Amino acid sequence: MLVSTSTHRPEQAERVEKPRRSARERSRTIAVVGLAILITVFAVLNVKEVKVDWIVGSGHAPLIVVIVVSMLIGIALSYFSQRRAGRRKR
Repeated sequence: MLVSTSTHRPEQAERVEKPRRSARERSRTIAVVGLAILITVFAVLNVKEVKVDWIVGSGHAPLIVVIVVSMLIGIALSYFSQRRAGRRKR
């Protein structure tokens, strides 16, 4: 039978210091938190139902959904148009 003779106590353990964040990382974190707060406030203020007219009909949706869907469509269209323009240059 083996018995450990170590007298190592947790309070005597060496403290490992965490690396400190740089000023750049802290400012990025603050900017991201600020942007998240602004987006949340924007979404909360735009929950009113609006009428959406489609080519073949109409419906109702929260304004924030209309804004986000429009933004996503715009991002997708610009992404694919840039890819297509990049292929033509080759």
